[in-house]
Amino acid sequence: MLPPMNSSISFVPAWAQHAIWYQILPERFCNGDTSNDPTAQSLAGGRLGGSTDDAWAPTRWTGDWYERQNWEAGEGRDPWMSMHDRRYGGDLAGIIAKLPYLQDLGINAIYLNPVFDSPSHHKYDGASLHHIDPHFGPDPQGDRALMASEVPDDPSTWVWTSADRLVLKLIEETHARGMRIIFDGVFNHVGVSHWAFRDLKEKQQASRFADWFIVHQFRDEAAGKAFSYEAWRGYSTLPELRKVGDHLAPGPRDYIYAATRRWLAPHGDVKRGIDGWRLDVAPWVPHGFWKDWRALVKSINPEAYLVAENIRDVAFNVPYLEGDEFDAVMNYNFAFACDEYFFRDTTRIATSRFDGLLRELREAYPACVAPVQQNLFGSHDTARLASHAVNRDRLDYRAFDETYHPRDSRAPLFDTRKPNAHERQLHKLFALWQMTYLGAPLVYYGDEAGLYGANDPCCRKPMLWPELQYDDEAMGPDGKPRAKAEKIAFDTALHATYQQLIALRHAIPALRTGEVRTLLCDDDRQVLVHLRGDEAIVAINRSEQEQEVVIAFALPAGWNDRLHGGAIVASAQGQTTLRLPPLWGAVLAA
Repeated sequence: MLPPMNSSISFVPAWAQHAIWYQILPERFCNGDTSNDPTAQSLAGGRLGGSTDDAWAPTRWTGDWYERQNWEAGEGRDPWMSMHDRRYGGDLAGIIAKLPYLQDLGINAIYLNPVFDSPSHHKYDGASLHHIDPHFGPDPQGDRALMASEVPDDPSTWVWTSADRLVLKLIEETHARGMRIIFDGVFNHVGVSHWAFRDLKEKQQASRFADWFIVHQFRDEAAGKAFSYEAWRGYSTLPELRKVGDHLAPGPRDYIYAATRRWLAPHGDVKRGIDGWRLDVAPWVPHGFWKDWRALVKSINPEAYLVAENIRDVAFNVPYLEGDEFDAVMNYNFAFACDEYFFRDTTRIATSRFDGLLRELREAYPACVAPVQQNLFGSHDTARLASHAVNRDRLDYRAFDETYHPRDSRAPLFDTRKPNAHERQLHKLFALWQMTYLGAPLVYYGDEAGLYGANDPCCRKPMLWPELQYDDEAMGPDGKPRAKAEKIAFDTALHATYQQLIALRHAIPALRTGEVRTLLCDDDRQVLVHLRGDEAIVAINRSEQEQEVVIAFALPAGWNDRLHGGAIVASAQGQTTLRLPPLWGAVLAA
């Protein structure tokens, strides 16, 4: 029997409410081992655009993002397709090398975009679920030879490649620092280079994997019939796995189960395994599969965290969050509300509307869910947080499919310049809110460093590192020189703000676990004040002017403004007067 809504019964891992997530797209985070960088030969026929140009080479990490490479210009293809074909060389060695950076920032939980073998930079077109991509490890050629020795649908023949072993080292070193790590699970579809689909494409109806996929028509050259199959959203590179009733077909189901066991408990040891999964395009996979898969996961590791990519409204998410499927969703509805409040001018919602949307989210699911929801803003699918601040009123984040799922970049419609001081302050105000609100905040790699850009592929620029010198961004998305070149560098001031806010979240337990009660919601002054449990107060000022407000709450002895020190004007006789700087706020606690 499932717990009733807003029950005190918890079905989520306790650690997840204390998580501060950091999302990493591995190919773009850090190149820690240049010896494993892809080559034209190692990627032959595998890049998204299908380039075969021998002039292809990895793109320089610190180069001008919109400047086309020699091989890109020579192909005469759409520049946005060419950008998908770029490789920058990010790998597991780079992530391991930067664990001290993440720890110093205050991060204690890592979400990795797919790391499994795949020909693309993003790896949502998996060629395997049981092997790490060889280019992420130290010996791509040797790993390919090992993988070729397997019967891939027979787990008893599976080997451990050098890349597989290196990801175990990453997990070990992450855990040694008191941090958690989860993988991205893509269980709705695979890529055309997947071993089962390649066998199907070659052997057609004679393939023993024919019932793994949704085949519309087998190839019949005599009759002039071409091979056709169901692909996710019509992308021919992403063949969908077959569903049977309320489940996946037995073949892919059993394979996914085996891969799940492998990464949750490598060599049978749960301590060496990942701490959970983020599940891609979860609504495309039947509920029956998710229920049985959750039972499997929790039988291996009861503390594993399961978070779904559900970019739908609140009501749609309810059946997924009742205790028998997921612990949380990537909280896009939080992002939608924040976009409409922080990153709009003429179309900005009222403070009371913002408060109401947040209350709806808190009350929609069992009480244990809200503290573990992944409260994100940007991701690998959206424009950067910083560019939302620049492009106020020009984006409708809530209309996600229309805004972020067209088959081309939105960059030509964007102002792609570097944010100015005012826009950076809006970014910081959002970060203040994200780090002090109920739910587990998620930082997309580079948001704390100042990365900006339109949606895919421009939200996937290489990470900014303080020790590197970057070229000016002199070219625009139209392929023409900018009127003024943008200086590109790690933003130390923004990073320091994130570091300060994350440290504050760690220091005040109520910011992670305390219930939320509205003390003041002033539409005219654009001020919102929340009491967190009985142990902290968070106040934000969205307006462009300093605001002095009175709240019906007398501060207990010893409370002060933990953010900037000067917000408290007076506190007596059951009320407190606060002075809030423009586009900033206060955090009051003992």
